[in-house]
Amino acid sequence: MSDHSFEQNNPTIKTEAEIALMRESGQLLAQVFAMLDDFIVEGITTLEIDSKVEDFITNTLHARPASKGQYGYKFSLNSSVNDVVCHGIPNTYKLKGSDIVNIDITLEKNGYISDSSKMYTFSNTSVLARRLVKVTYDAMWQGIKLVKPGATLGDIGHAIQKYTEAAGYSVVREYCGHGIGKEMHEAPQVLHYGKAATGLKLKAGMTFTIEPMINQGSYKTKQKKDGWTVVTRDKKLSAQWEHTILVTSTGFEVLTLREEER
Repeated sequence: MSDHSFEQNNPTIKTEAEIALMRESGQLLAQVFAMLDDFIVEGITTLEIDSKVEDFITNTLHARPASKGQYGYKFSLNSSVNDVVCHGIPNTYKLKGSDIVNIDITLEKNGYISDSSKMYTFSNTSVLARRLVKVTYDAMWQGIKLVKPGATLGDIGHAIQKYTEAAGYSVVREYCGHGIGKEMHEAPQVLHYGKAATGLKLKAGMTFTIEPMINQGSYKTKQKKDGWTVVTRDKKLSAQWEHTILVTSTGFEVLTLREEER
């Protein structure tokens, strides 16, 4: 989930107790994606995925889908298919073998929120679409691996932008990562482009998302009339991956890390 509507200043530094709760929330969210890996198949609707996720978070994990009701949103996740950049609304569209889809989920447990998203491809997803998905994933990690005390937000954005543009793609400008904790959107804003050695200096105990949205064509986007769905202006594909990150005393910890990434 990405938003622009908060102050850059005063990111909250989490205590050890708060970090433990965020770690729990993040690992529960990783379990949601593990469940979805077998559930998301061709022919399923994004509405069915939404229902499954809400049921699993609520009844199996005894947690809360944090997106539901936030800003008046009625669903437990965002499902962004093909040229949808972010904030896609679950609906009755049946996923096709040639599609790519981003599933973006937030989960709250004991008052603390985790936020992560993952791309899914299918039997007939083209080589070009798969390359976009892979480059986007790798770009996210280019940013994550620079996280440590004393590094800047500009370092993260610069690394992501440099990697993305070298691969021939563009970085979406209007939507960004964000601080996270008791609130889904806290300070700071985490841009996925920028200049190295500029911006806020990172400190141990900060928690935020890194979630680059990468377009096949132009970085320009437009919002649909539903007030949520954001699409590429040129109708080319867009991909996104997201993790919730903790700044540790020596580097970083990915709080939403999934089993296949370990």
